[in-house]
Amino acid sequence: MPIVQCSGAPGRSESRFRFQCPTGAAGSVGRAVAGGQHVARNNDCELLPRPARCRAAKSCDAPSGRSIRRTTVPTSSLRTVALIACLALTASAYAETRNDCQRQFKPETGQSGKDVVWVPTNDALVGRMLRMAAVGPSDVVYDLGAGDGKIAIAAAKDFGARSVGVEYNPDMAKLGQCLAKAEGVAGRATIVQGDIFETDFSAASVVTLYLLPELNLRLRPTILKMKPGTRVVSHSFLMDDWEPDDRSSTEDGQAYLWIVPANVGGTWTFKRKDGRDRFAVHLEQKFQEISGAVGDRREPLTAAKLKGAQIDLSFAENGGTTTLAGQAKGDRIEARVTRAGKTANYVGTRT
Repeated sequence: MPIVQCSGAPGRSESRFRFQCPTGAAGSVGRAVAGGQHVARNNDCELLPRPARCRAAKSCDAPSGRSIRRTTVPTSSLRTVALIACLALTASAYAETRNDCQRQFKPETGQSGKDVVWVPTNDALVGRMLRMAAVGPSDVVYDLGAGDGKIAIAAAKDFGARSVGVEYNPDMAKLGQCLAKAEGVAGRATIVQGDIFETDFSAASVVTLYLLPELNLRLRPTILKMKPGTRVVSHSFLMDDWEPDDRSSTEDGQAYLWIVPANVGGTWTFKRKDGRDRFAVHLEQKFQEISGAVGDRREPLTAAKLKGAQIDLSFAENGGTTTLAGQAKGDRIEARVTRAGKTANYVGTRT
């Protein structure tokens, strides 16, 4: 039974509820008062699915050929019924609102867009992409080429993130924002109309894509300038010679993950913070792949790994192994170095 409102002033035996109106119309307001008598009037309703505007009355007017029975019901029971009906209305209103969105505009799979045709990503793959990126409440997710906002909405609803979907087609963007409201996440998910090549998405900690290889490649220079550690997930398509950090392939489709690497190429001088030790490392870099050598003699590194801003190096010297674990911050690397059996803080500067 739909509800106009479920309320009762503190300390008062009163609750409001809505009765079913005849011939499919929305019901009118009834009121339960301290005596337990409830009444309804069915002459002030509008046909569904339009919102009902009903008012409380002191008598029941039965439609022709119908009767309305007056019943005395304890107020506490009416409150329980009203609460249950309120919960039922939540689900009903959600479904109606979602249907309303799609009545305004219903996209067709394969419809043409600015650069690509629209093909929705299936639910299972959407979840897998967001899990690959380890999306959480602290993240800001940008979905480039958002379509109906499916990925941005899932990021907010299922992972608690804040999200922005960027969609060129204004009808699709409007649909996506409507669906975000229907899903109850309009406060965390926003679908905007815009061109992905002109939109500033530098605030993102996660970027999701379902475009084409050539479009991914056009975006690549911008992505590589983003904050190190930013995660990028693409449905189906790669980024030329930038190898993904992770990939997942199932019957639902392929997904690829990249972690934006810090720029660490060049020659670095590492100094212990007390100034009593130093060494030089030369690094060569291609995306997240790094290699290099140590000192004037350019002894090769025995291991080198870069993941976002985290850099780990090791090299052999004096019959032992020196290890470095640090964070790159522009032209500076702050690191813990174990050398000659002693561990200390070092700072590396690019020269």
